[in-house]
Amino acid sequence: MRVVHVDVATGRLRFGDLDMACTIGRSGACAAADKREGDGCTPLGSWPIRAVLLRPGKVYATGIALPWRWTHAGDGWSDDPADPAYNRAVRLPRTFSAESLQRSDDAYDVIVILGHNDTPPVPGMGSAIFFHLSEGRPTAGCIAVDRDDMLRLLPLLSPGDVMTIA
Repeated sequence: MRVVHVDVATGRLRFGDLDMACTIGRSGACAAADKREGDGCTPLGSWPIRAVLLRPGKVYATGIALPWRWTHAGDGWSDDPADPAYNRAVRLPRTFSAESLQRSDDAYDVIVILGHNDTPPVPGMGSAIFFHLSEGRPTAGCIAVDRDDMLRLLPLLSPGDVMTIA
């Protein structure tokens, strides 16, 4: 197991010899036990790196060792605590609230899914802690880096790696 380190105090992400700027949630960081849906907080802790979602035509899948798949129109992620599929991939449209995985900006061209609140999901304790591309502003509770940094890091990640947010 290798660790991607996120230092919330300095806004830096480190993995091996790589050291890059990163952004976290608009409300800063919080203890994982205090994380709530929609609070804008990035949860502290160590989260398994589960898989990668890539937007076709925006990035290439070259050298990725993690499990990955392309996103499609209609792919979403449930963020509604009342949804039986809370904090899971879903198809849109949906009667419950869900975020589209193909956004109008470039933030979700690469999504690395982190294993926060997913074994099993507890409704309301926070969904979709993604590691994604920077939007030039704080995230909604995720971790984000610039595109060039993500594309340097992504081929270095392997199954079993974790992201520690401290």
